[in-house]
Amino acid sequence: MSITLEGIHHVTAIASDPQKNVDFYAGALGLRLVKRTVNFDDPTTYHLYYGDEKGAPGSLMTFFPWPRAPRGRAGTGQINATAFSIPPASLGYWLERMVRHGIPHEGPAKRFDAQVLTVRDPDGLVIELVATSDERAPWEDGPVPAAHAIRGLHSTTIWRDAETATGAMLIDLLGFREAGREGAVTRYATGTGGPGALLDVRDATGFWRGTIGVGTVHHMAWRMPDTDVEDAARNELARRGVPATDIIDRQYFKSVYFHEPGGVLLELATDGPGFDRDEPLATLGTQLMLPPWFERDRAMLEATLPPIHSPAHRETAVP
Repeated sequence: MSITLEGIHHVTAIASDPQKNVDFYAGALGLRLVKRTVNFDDPTTYHLYYGDEKGAPGSLMTFFPWPRAPRGRAGTGQINATAFSIPPASLGYWLERMVRHGIPHEGPAKRFDAQVLTVRDPDGLVIELVATSDERAPWEDGPVPAAHAIRGLHSTTIWRDAETATGAMLIDLLGFREAGREGAVTRYATGTGGPGALLDVRDATGFWRGTIGVGTVHHMAWRMPDTDVEDAARNELARRGVPATDIIDRQYFKSVYFHEPGGVLLELATDGPGFDRDEPLATLGTQLMLPPWFERDRAMLEATLPPIHSPAHRETAVP
């Protein structure tokens, strides 16, 4: 029996300066800052979530800003690119926007029948904008006009060494299917496939191994409809001899973590309860939200965490 995944839930990476991170993702990319909370394992650090209006699973990219952390190194055993969907006719808009914001970029270049614009965030993390048909609704009230706005996560790219059994786990255990090959890249799909349900695996045999740090992806999560399905998936991981955590309460979803054979940390995350469980939809991301077990430390944490503001609340929409 293989595990059934419904698509990407979120991608989590490591940043340095939290305000520069907000300026890029909520400003330049026009995503909504849907939650500002703390890293539940290191509450003196923010955990920032960006996504669509509601922070729907499949739209989310999140960050641990660790200003004093060492820089990471891109290499095998890592997710080395995170891609978002943009409308096919919006490449010109995004090229102009990247130039205006002074953001390094490459392309567009064709990949799997779509044009891809590659940019780098303030910490050098590779972000791709894939011009493709995607029926998911954009955030209507952000700094990017809805006609051009990001629709959600498109895919991620793992760099692997040929000696690892990454592909075998994806197909035999996690229920992926091969959806195409292009050069050194094999594309895998899950669920209904298409944007938000794709994983590219690049054969980078001979390249050095990556190290986790600022400017690298920490982990990525795949969608589970509820905890019953998640618990069954965890039991299947155990039956196959794959070490996995217990189900962990992340307030806005429940999580199980494990590693694929190449070393990438993967997560199974439930779709609910969602980001409006502790603040209204209209004001998501405007206040520091803490889980109940950290409320007693609020004054200390608010004094420790640097103030941040969202450009999405002050930038005039560009036509």
